[in-house]
Parts: sequence; structure tokens; C-alpha cells
Amino acid sequence: MKGLAAGIGVVFLSPILIAGTGMMLASSADAVQSSGSFSGCLTDIDSDKVAEQVTKILDGASGKDVHVEGLDLPAQQVPNAQTIVAAGLSLDIPKKGQIIALATAMQESRLRNLNYGDRDSLGLFQQRPSQGWGSAQQIRDPVYASEQFYKHLLKVDGWQQMTVTQAAQAVQKSGLPDAYAQWENLATALQSAIAKTFPGAGDDADDKDTNQGEKPSTSTTSCAPGQDGTGFGRIPEGSVPKGYSIPKDADPKARKAIEWAMHQLGTLYQWGGSCTNAHGPDPMGRCDCSSLMQQAYAHAGITLTRTTYTQVNEGKAVSPAHLKPGDLIFSRGTASRPEHVGMYMGEGLVIEAPRTTKPVRITPIKDWDILAARRVL
Repeated sequence: MKGLAAGIGVVFLSPILIAGTGMMLASSADAVQSSGSFSGCLTDIDSDKVAEQVTKILDGASGKDVHVEGLDLPAQQVPNAQTIVAAGLSLDIPKKGQIIALATAMQESRLRNLNYGDRDSLGLFQQRPSQGWGSAQQIRDPVYASEQFYKHLLKVDGWQQMTVTQAAQAVQKSGLPDAYAQWENLATALQSAIAKTFPGAGDDADDKDTNQGEKPSTSTTSCAPGQDGTGFGRIPEGSVPKGYSIPKDADPKARKAIEWAMHQLGTLYQWGGSCTNAHGPDPMGRCDCSSLMQQAYAHAGITLTRTTYTQVNEGKAVSPAHLKPGDLIFSRGTASRPEHVGMYMGEGLVIEAPRTTKPVRITPIKDWDILAARRVL
């Protein structure tokens, strides 16, 4: 199979794009390989220069004055690379796995989220719906495509001992099995530059799905407000439970923060996402747990730091038994270094961006093992 996918952002395909016509569908994956092709291996890569140019793109530069050897459309390609790295970090994929994914996407699509390819191949990794990689719409979502690539990579026995091109080929089963090697140096430089832009990526990364370090202390987990949220019954993910309203005595700024957070309900979690445009097409505009808190309070005129590790020191400590709407509550990890944060909404409910593949949602506080609580108003 020529193409395997890594897509980010939900892009809806029209019947025309799916069915395709003329020149667009005449383009095969081989045409993808030759389009904007780069001859020879990229062996002399200046990692510092790549990092400088990548930072410019991620800071909003147009790409007109940005040059990364091997990338002809950096304004489009670097954000796609960022998505691939973010997906890898959120799934705890080692650095080598992220490099393999980047090299694969460079070879298969030149890091472009294509709506065409060999036969029914689509997306960053040129994955095929007919081969069980998902629907066309799913494959064109770079997050979904990246996660699928990683899941297939992890099933390859001994992949970490393979070369980059061997591991990529084990997943992709390409007609050009040795082609991935030429991208290894650039992929390595991109991974290094992009990983540094994520909060905590060089340490125990913020908002990881797995619990690390000590188990939660039990000294505070039994403390909770009078209401535990169970009275609302089962709460469908991404919805507001019937009968809930923000308590009338809530601080006006807390009310504004809660209201803003509720407008993000149902949007997919993105590790490292800024939460500045959760409903938009760019996955990195989606929310992770701490950016949801940061942006909700930013819209209420309150400045919070970016990560869970630092937000646990914001404002003042409060007892989990005496929470007020707008208080931040922390779980997973330890009290001094928690790995997850949510916002208490009153009525025994918490709004959170939980983890990869899950949407921003409201949950009962009884489901939380509270390690710490902070009042930031």
C-alpha cells in the first residue's frame, strides 16, 4: 500500500473531492512523490537553523521569508509536522517513533494533507479507506491519521531496533521501500525543534494521559463539596446536564470563565493545543486541560500560566470541601506536581478537557481524586 495517513483538523470532503475528476484523481502517489520532489539525501542539516525557521512559522510568519531545506511550503508543512509531534507526545511515543512518523509523512505527502493519491490514498500518510484505515473524512483529520500511524507502528515487533526506513516500510508497505531514509535528518531536526515548543515536553509532559510518579495522596480525596454531581445522572460527553445553571452567587469573573469554557464543550482534546480556536480547523487551536483553564480565565480578564504544573501554584489554596464556582481542581500525579486540572462549576460538576480522543466535557466531582484546589480570583 502506497499511502498511510496522518491527518489533523476535521476536513469535510465533498462528493467531488471524494469522487474526484480529471487531473486531481489522475495524480497518483507516484505523482505525489515527484511533486515538489527533493533529489538526494538531506545529510547536511543545520538543526539550529531549522529550529529558528520553524519557530518563525509557529509564531505566525507567512512562510514567504522562511526557508527550510526540503520543505517547499513551510507555512503548510510545519504546522502539519507540529500535529504529528503533538500526537506522538500525547500517546507517549518515543522520540524515534515521532521521527519515523515525520519521515514517513514527508515521503508520502511532503507533509501536506492531500485529498488525492494512489487509488484511494489520502492525507498526510496517504492512508487508504479501502484498507481499513478509516473513512476518508477521518483520514483527512491529521490528528486521527497520526494516531493511526503510531498505533500501527507500535504493533511492529522490534520497531525501535529498526532503521527509520525499515520501521516506516513495515507500517506503510510502500512500493518505494528505501525512500524514507532520505528524510531522516530533516525529520530529526523538525522533531527536536517542535518538541521544544510544547510546555513540559522535555520533562514529564503536561496533560499526559498516563499517571506518572507517586500515586495520588488519599489525604484529600475524600474531601468534596456537599454535592457530588450524581443527581444529574449520566452526562453525555460534550453536553450540559439538564437542569444545570451557573449558581447565582458565583463571582462575575468566575461566571464569565465558566460560560466561555462551556462554549468549548464537544471540541476534541489536543495535547499542547492553545485553546484559542477550539472549533476551528487547526488541531493546535483545540484545548488541553491547562489551556482550557488559561483561556477561560483570559476571557474573564484573569491571567494564568500555561501548564498544570504551574497553575497549581496560582491564587490561593482552598479546601476541596469548600469549593466555589471557578475554583481549579487538580488530580493525577501528586499534590505538588499534578498532571490534570479542571474547573469547578458548582452543583457538584467540573468542566475539563480530559485526554486524547475525548472532547471537552462536564463530569461529576465524585469522579475526581482531588489532590489540590486553587482559587484564582
